[in-house]
Amino acid sequence: MTESARPAFYALRQGGWRDYWTLLHAPYTGWHLSYVAIGATLAPTLSIPWLIESLAAFLLAMGISAHALDEIQGRPLGTDILERTLWLLAALGLAGAIVLGVHGMFAVSPWMGAFILAGALIVVAYNLELFGGRFHSPAWFAIAWGGFPALTGYFAQTGEVSVAALLVAGGCVAVSVAQRRLSTPVRDMRRRTEIVHGELVGRDGVTRRITRATLTEPAEGALRVMSVAMPLLAVGLVANHLL
Repeated sequence: MTESARPAFYALRQGGWRDYWTLLHAPYTGWHLSYVAIGATLAPTLSIPWLIESLAAFLLAMGISAHALDEIQGRPLGTDILERTLWLLAALGLAGAIVLGVHGMFAVSPWMGAFILAGALIVVAYNLELFGGRFHSPAWFAIAWGGFPALTGYFAQTGEVSVAALLVAGGCVAVSVAQRRLSTPVRDMRRRTEIVHGELVGRDGVTRRITRATLTEPAEGALRVMSVAMPLLAVGLVANHLL
């Protein structure tokens, strides 16, 4: 599979264990898990066990369950994973996240139940495009994969919601909007576009041919950098509490 033919820049050659790596969307999963850590670091005292548990819950729900459900919907990644295996991954991932959330209800706050319900609804409704696809939109993507993880990360540490946490969650929503605007045309180019044809004529008369690379590399390059930058930011904020 050539670079341009891959469904995502992080996708490996189709087949076997490589399909499971591709399914994980590792750069983006790490990016969105960073929001959990960023929200958690707003707490006056950072509990590493609760941070680990929060990260594990989102890895199960978002990194595994949500992506398995998304692959069931039309095979956007083109994996060979059996549909029944995808359903099993989705169910186990979501169930594991709910179990961790229930633990939080007893140890942190009963209001963690609201986060559990919201998270489960988001995972299922967004990725299966329920309710006529109303939840499968750029706005819901930004709220679900940006603001919600940050706010949950903070709540798991403190058992409350603060103005600072809401502001940071809003910032994560804004970054997720930028991510979506960059990734959508790249995804369409990789997965839906068959032929690219055209040219750019500069004011100096120089003509440049339009290729897949000229259309995808600027946005995809920015996405690659941001998928590294956000985890580094999160690790730095956690380290600030520990060192």
